[in-house]
Amino acid sequence: MKKLLISLGILASLQQVTAQNISSKKWSDLFSYNNILAIKEDNGKIVAATENGIFYYTISTGEISKLSKANGLHEVKIAAFDYNPQTKIGLVGYQDGSLDVITPQGVTYIVDIPIATGYNGSKKINHISITGDRAVVSAGYGVSIFDLKKKEFGDSAFFVSGGVYQASNEATIKDNKVFSVTNTGLKTHELNTTFPVFSTWVTELAGNFTDIDSESIVSFSSPTTTYIYNNGVSTPLSQIFGNVSDVVVNADNIVITDASRVYTYNTNGTFAGSVTVGEECNTATKVGSRIYLGTILSGLKNEDNISFKPDGPYFNYSYKLRIFNENQLLVSSGGREGGFNTGISNPKNPGFYYFNGTEWIYSTFFIGSSTTFNVLDAIADPSNASEVYFTNYNTAAGFGVYKMKYNSGSKDFDFVKRYDLGASDPYARRPVGFTYDDQNNLFATMGYSGSAGTTAAIGFYDRAADQFLVKDFGITSSAAQQPYFSQDLFWVPLPRSNNFLVYDYKKTSNFSDDSQYLLSVTNGLPGNSGGTLSVAVDKSGDAWIGTDSGLRILPNAANEVKNANVQLEPIVIEQNGLAEELFRDSQILQVEVDGGNQKWISIDGGGVYYLSASGEQVIKRFTKENSPLPTNSVTDIKVDKKTGKVYFVTYDGIVTYQGDVADVTSNFGNVLVYPNPVVHSQFKGNVTIRGLAEKTNIRITDAAGNIVHSAVARNGYYEWDLNNQKGKRVASGIYFVLMTNEDASDKATAKIAVVN
Repeated sequence: MKKLLISLGILASLQQVTAQNISSKKWSDLFSYNNILAIKEDNGKIVAATENGIFYYTISTGEISKLSKANGLHEVKIAAFDYNPQTKIGLVGYQDGSLDVITPQGVTYIVDIPIATGYNGSKKINHISITGDRAVVSAGYGVSIFDLKKKEFGDSAFFVSGGVYQASNEATIKDNKVFSVTNTGLKTHELNTTFPVFSTWVTELAGNFTDIDSESIVSFSSPTTTYIYNNGVSTPLSQIFGNVSDVVVNADNIVITDASRVYTYNTNGTFAGSVTVGEECNTATKVGSRIYLGTILSGLKNEDNISFKPDGPYFNYSYKLRIFNENQLLVSSGGREGGFNTGISNPKNPGFYYFNGTEWIYSTFFIGSSTTFNVLDAIADPSNASEVYFTNYNTAAGFGVYKMKYNSGSKDFDFVKRYDLGASDPYARRPVGFTYDDQNNLFATMGYSGSAGTTAAIGFYDRAADQFLVKDFGITSSAAQQPYFSQDLFWVPLPRSNNFLVYDYKKTSNFSDDSQYLLSVTNGLPGNSGGTLSVAVDKSGDAWIGTDSGLRILPNAANEVKNANVQLEPIVIEQNGLAEELFRDSQILQVEVDGGNQKWISIDGGGVYYLSASGEQVIKRFTKENSPLPTNSVTDIKVDKKTGKVYFVTYDGIVTYQGDVADVTSNFGNVLVYPNPVVHSQFKGNVTIRGLAEKTNIRITDAAGNIVHSAVARNGYYEWDLNNQKGKRVASGIYFVLMTNEDASDKATAKIAVVN
């Protein structure tokens, strides 16, 4: 078995991962499929690669299906892709250097390049080109040959001279010869024993070349000139281009993508026509007599300017999420860096995304705007959901709070007003996040307020005056996080000081009678913490406060916070026989409470933990290595308590997990058993019963009425391992689940079919 040679004399062990199962039917993605990186055609079906997934479009029926980390792939941030329609095998290359081999039998993960030693440059896969059962993979070190049948690397050629590596921008195989375009020229070599020796490669034509492809012929391009290669001669086409982004060679034509226009030539170099869809494209190909274009912002398009893609947000960049009116979503796309100080500069100016319950909507207000947007929060008015407010946290013109109005007819948002919050200086009163109280009054937290910009503040939206009234907290803490409203109090994390603020507004808009309570190290915050980041109040009234150095709990929070000597508590667990603080020294990005009072905790760089109601038991842990999470830093978690669906928000996109806990009350909800029937050859896990009461007494009987299992379930769901009371698996048959709530005032039944 050959292994990827990543530096001369050093071998990296081959890493194939076929058994890794990081996806399941419980997961789905909310990725953007707008930015098309590569497209291939297979008998009337177009296969398109985007930033975070692959989708398949059947031309005759319009059917679209998708493949992502939520249902088969192993990574996000796709950098390269190719597909062989004859063998039905595709190869995906990622920015970290890993690969996915997609076959009709499944997906195999290849991690040779990421783990290889001896080369310290970029391991991003620049390009992939498949010929038969071989692929040539271009990267920052040169090229490697990959055997698609064996799923292993063959020879590698390292483009290194004088200790300096030269990247292969793209490469292709034609007639057992590899052609590679680099910044210094078109280079070639036969696939023979001297292939790995860079000094034996031939420079066919000097120049800066970026794109190449082959089928019946070889064609390659610089940003302005495209060539046809034939028997050692490179002949330029007569057309001078502006900025070529791709060259695709089919059986009888060459398709050249030049910004927003696509040109086609016969393989002899004769011009055959051009197509434009009025926007920038990455790639294009010809299917029959029609051109299909891969755009940057609108997915796959045909010549009639009709778009085809899976529905999703405009971009993948995401920071915070709001759920309202049951199935509607608002996603803010901004971010903060420098210790939660400055906003993240994003040249694409994403703004916010809106899901109306049926489709994703993106406002034209953000497209082409000269204003810099760093949207940290977007929220709909509960009394009028068509009105949306968002914060623009930046230090340039256009800062402040914006009010927008959704127009259902045009499926767009109209700008209504910008509120500068009484600050002429964009460095002052930077708005962060919103919350509504129980009377539907809107409040916003701000950082860098006061005369010296050293205090956090809160703003109350006066509907009658149509303005924000601002209250400076008057504490030495320049920044604030999104506020949390519970039990008539505002709970405000302060990320740039080791404090936490609780604000009592006395349910009035008059600031003069308000009270505030500041928690610090003397109240039990970690001594090494630089600030508090997140908070949630659970169904028991306990506040869970996330700091950048651990987690603290305030029991009976609304009452206890008003006591002068109030003390926060860590969660202490037993680890290897020793008492240990849970999440000690970890940055707690988000805390979310589900309908059963269990906790979802996001740890910066550590993924997501699902804890029992007390926090003393880890029920699940999700990371990017064992789940479809795009990254181990999840910036927001939201639970739809009506359905139990959990949303995980990251800078690299959003994924959802169908949790087992919906809104839990003292009575039963919609009781559901799954999987059902339980076929042992297909499923070997536990059977889940959801929709239960807060406390449920369970008896499971066989068809004759004999009790085979009994239990008490709490928190809205129960998992049965299909064992009887003696610990042995039950026989095949029908089993009846008899359930009552705590005081027997409500009951429910279910049936489970077991097939061993």
